[in-house]
Amino acid sequence: MARAKKSKANADDARPLEELSPAERIGREILTDFGDLAPSVKRILHAELDEPDRHQAMLLFKASLTGTGDPNRDPRVAIDNGRGNGTAEVAAADSAPV
Repeated sequence: MARAKKSKANADDARPLEELSPAERIGREILTDFGDLAPSVKRILHAELDEPDRHQAMLLFKASLTGTGDPNRDPRVAIDNGRGNGTAEVAAADSAPV
């Protein structure tokens, strides 16, 4: 009988919580409730993002799971929206007339 491969998202479960990054902690929380979302969590964790952006993408993805119609449910959208950690919105608000 062939052994099932462990995904990286599942392999992280062996590490103590203190050793996980904030994004990995959120990923673990998501997988605890929604184990079938491992491919989406893995996509976000392996995206070419710095840690603050990865954390933001994971927060957006997690928030999308509680409602319907949130575009961040697609991990690719969450990754794109996580880039820059919301600085585009801050820059737009800073340049708005007062």
